[in-house]
Amino acid sequence: MCAAIAHPARRQILLTVHMRGSMTAGDIAGRFEHAWPTTTRHLRVLLDAGLLTHERHGRHRVYAVDHARLELLREWLGWFEKDPLT
Repeated sequence: MCAAIAHPARRQILLTVHMRGSMTAGDIAGRFEHAWPTTTRHLRVLLDAGLLTHERHGRHRVYAVDHARLELLREWLGWFEKDPLT
């Protein structure tokens, strides 16, 4: 999961989809300057990591953030907010 968000473009895609609620692949690609294959590759990495989900609506795929999966990451990162020596 951490490898999926290591790339700044994937973090931006994740944030954009989060802020919009859900988006089609075309909407996501339209917001970024990289080529369509690059966008789909980033989406695939985020899907494989479980950070995005998608549903088919006719010919379109609509992507949304998997908030339960993000919560696991948030909980794990919480360990680093505490001073282990106190």
